[in-house]
This record gives sequence, structure tokens and C-alpha cells, in this order.
Amino acid sequence: MTGQADVVVVGGGHNGLVAAAYLARAGLKTVVCERRGVTGGAAVSEHPFGPEFTVTSLSYVVSLLPPDLVRDLRLEQHGYHVYPQGPYFAPRTDGRYLRLPGDPAQRHAEIAKFSPADADAYPRYEAHLAAIGRILGPLLHQIPPRLGSRRPQDLVRQARLLTRLRGVDERGAVDVTRLLTGSIADLLEEYFDSDAMRGLLSVSGVIGTWAGPRSAGTAYVMLHHHIGETEGAAGAWGFPRGGMGGVSGALARAARMFGAQVRTDAEVAQIRTRDGRVTGVTLASGESIDAPVVVTTAHPQISFLQLLDPADLPAGFVADIRGWRSRSGTVKINLALDRLPVFASYPEPDPSVYGGTIVLAESLDDIEGAFQQAVSGTPAGLPFADICIPSVFDDSLAPAGKHVMSMFTQWVPCGYADAPHDAELQAYADRVLARVEKVAPGFTDSVLHRQVIGPHQMQEEYGLIGGNIFHGELSLGQMFHARPAAGYADLRTPVHGLYQAGSATHGGGGVTGIPGRNVVKQILADRRTERWRRAIPRASRPERAKVGGSGGDA
Repeated sequence: MTGQADVVVVGGGHNGLVAAAYLARAGLKTVVCERRGVTGGAAVSEHPFGPEFTVTSLSYVVSLLPPDLVRDLRLEQHGYHVYPQGPYFAPRTDGRYLRLPGDPAQRHAEIAKFSPADADAYPRYEAHLAAIGRILGPLLHQIPPRLGSRRPQDLVRQARLLTRLRGVDERGAVDVTRLLTGSIADLLEEYFDSDAMRGLLSVSGVIGTWAGPRSAGTAYVMLHHHIGETEGAAGAWGFPRGGMGGVSGALARAARMFGAQVRTDAEVAQIRTRDGRVTGVTLASGESIDAPVVVTTAHPQISFLQLLDPADLPAGFVADIRGWRSRSGTVKINLALDRLPVFASYPEPDPSVYGGTIVLAESLDDIEGAFQQAVSGTPAGLPFADICIPSVFDDSLAPAGKHVMSMFTQWVPCGYADAPHDAELQAYADRVLARVEKVAPGFTDSVLHRQVIGPHQMQEEYGLIGGNIFHGELSLGQMFHARPAAGYADLRTPVHGLYQAGSATHGGGGVTGIPGRNVVKQILADRRTERWRRAIPRASRPERAKVGGSGGDA
């Protein structure tokens, strides 16, 4: 059986759904093909404990989804709603706790319990990040130019990038360079003395990353999270109603409303090409869908090494994709609880504690030690955890009086992506729960069910190669114009009509939707260029030298 479409989108994760909605809104006949039985990719709500409990399996908070995208796609009318996340709360084994409330005076008092100097330094730290965020934040939404290209149109885009950076002075240029190349430890140790502050804040520099807090580049990972936006508040995070599947569900409904066909249990087995052009896709069922444009949102090593024949792609491009670093040691633990934990250091039932991020991290050195254990091939003896209890806001997730808890933890060895390692993962999860038990006695008795998702399951079930939630490490060599291959950060590929828009492209990493939106801008711009070329007689066009390996340019 053969079907026809203007565009086929490979993958029904949030970026694929964003692309489909915008494409359909532009009037293009669009078909989304999702391998699994549910849309959402890593942003999915599932029921591993039965229908009473709704669990956000992997990605668990939303921040980077742009407000104008929410408006464009009318997501709120499709059920999209975000509960703002509360402040950090870090209970400690010595009976103390650290909180970072939004009120500056309260925050100063909380930090001063550990170090008055740290309390005085925190506003300077925030101002430093905000200044760099004002420089780098807007670039997150841009389609990167082809740096190094000498073609006139690429030189124009490079010049535009320079104009966007014209406000950067000497101090700003140095600050940006140091942040992009430095470690989160370098940054934090410049401002803070206490283990409590360094431990708590270093988590955002390594979360989801195969790098410890003393590894170069982790300062940017922290900033990537810091410049997020929910309801217009920079750096704010929130819990979507219905879990992260609520985001994907709203996107799927928006795409369908605009006319897109969203298909599940529709695994793409091959992206078909002929003479350097994409011609459509063939599903695992044998069905073919012909289309002059295909957008793949799968991990690049799936898209270009499995769904395509690497022999049909430029050797340099294939080498970049084969060398794409996608390691991880993340373990996601989801729990169903029959009651909320009671923290020994803060027993009051404070909504700001239960509705915030609960962090288990005694010190930066503890976190570095956990990473070094995993590097040596041993699961961390003292894993850190980033914990949320979204059911305190969202009564749709659990029965009355009961709750679901999300625990994002690290590290196990990155080689765990190659095999299940079930026994080791269960023992690792026991250690994570034991850490909670130490600061919240009786916690383990409250656990009704638990789900442990390691790198292998992330890779095999969710398509996250290496278990990396960003589809590729957020290191300096894998950002902006290098994401994911030299010359192809503009969302095109070496195959004419084939585009990429997964989290491994610029703007990805987190639930941004930015690659999905930007790829549509690129497709529509290329269609306009193609119509212009057809409208102007060839004899009247200026002659241009052909550039090898640019088959993705329209």
C-alpha cells in the first residue's frame, strides 16, 4: 500500500509534533509516523503501576517551551497547563536543610545559615548568569549559520550573527568564553564557600550529562537550564497537568486540529532516496508513503546510520554522526507513594517544599566522586537525586492522599546502555531510596510501587542512544554550528528534501520545541526559493558554482 503526503515526520516526540502542527497550519499535507503506541517520545505519561497512577516516565518538568509557540499552536485550548515549580529544598544528613525561596530576603536568610558570605554573593551570581543569558538566550531560538562557508547566502547569515552579538563588550566576551569552556565547579567556587551551596547548585550543571561538576563545559549545561522560560519567567520550571504526556497530548491535538495525520504503531524502517533526493518512507509493516519532504526527529545515529544507507551520504558527514557523543549514566526512578515524605529537618507540611525540587546532594565533591565511580565502571555508591512530587499540584496523577514521585538520578557506567544490568540497577535504586530514608525516616515504608529505567531501556524503548536525554552531549564541540555535524546545523541534511529536527539539533536539549518550529521555517523558506528558481528563466540567473555535499539545500 502506498500513500502520498507533502511532508512525512519521522517520530512523534514533542519536536515532531511541533513541526507537524506548524506544517499543517501552513497548508501542507503532513503525516507523523511514531514507532511506539503513544506519542511524546521522552515527554510521555504512562501507567506502569496501573490506571490509578500516571507517571512521567522520563522528562518530568517543562521550561524551555517558548510562550509564542504555545500561543501559535493554541495549546491551552488543547489542555496545556503548567503549575509553576517551587524552590529548591536540600535536606541534609546532619539535620539541617537549605532552601532557595524566590523572596530575596528569605533566600538570603536561608543561605546565611550556612555562610553569610555565600548569602551576599548569591545576587552577584544570579546577575552574572542573567547577563550571559541575555547574550546566549536569543541564540537558542536561531537557526545557526554555516560558519566557515564562503557562499554568499551563508556569509549574509554569518554577518547577521555578528550583528546580534554587537552589544557584547570585552568583559562580556570573556565571561561567555569562560562559561562555555569552564566547569560548574569553576563557576561555583568563584562565588560560594559552603558545601551546601556548591552541592545544590552543581546538580544543574551535570543533570543528564556524562560529566562531573569538575568537567569542562558543565557550566553551560547549567546555563542551558537557567535560561528556560515558563509563563514568561526566565529560569522558571513547572509541572504540566497530566505529566509530560499532557504537553505531548496538547501538541498532538493541535497538530490534528490543523489537519496533520498523527499515526502511532507506525515504525519507519527506511527513509527512501533516489538520485540524492528524498522520496518518502517505508514503514516496518511494508507500507510506503511518498513525499518530497521528510523531517526526521530521531537520534542522528538512528536517522543517518540505520534509516538511511550511510554509503549514500558524504563521508565527512557520516564520520561526524558516527563520532557523535551520546553517553549517559542516568537512571530514572518513578515511585507511587501512599503518603508524602516527612523530612526530619523540616517536618512541616509546607507546599513550597513538596512542590519544589528536592535535591539530595551533600557536596560538590560527593557528586564528582559519584561520577568518577561510574567512569571507573562501578555504579555510584552515593548517587545524587533531583526529586519532584508533581501530584501535590495535579490531582489527576494519583488517588486522593497518594502521590507519584519522580527521581532523576546519576550515575551508573555509560556502558549500561548496552545491556539491561537489572540486578545492578535495582541495587542502585535501593541506595537512592536509602538516601531519602536518612533525611525522611519512614519513607521506604511509604513506597507502593517503583519503576527503575536505566540507560539500556532508555535506548531500546525510547530511542535515546546511550540513554542520553539530549540526543547528544551538550559539550562545546557539540553545540550551535556543530550540532550535529559540520555544515548541517541549519536543520538541512546532505539529502535534498530531508531535514532534521530532533533534540540533537540546535535548540534541542530539554522540551523546547525549538527545532520543530525552526525546521518548518527552513522548509518554507526553501520552498519559496525553489518557486523563485522555477519562476525565473535559467538564462537570466547569475551563474553559481556548485558546492559538493549540499544536497539538502533547496
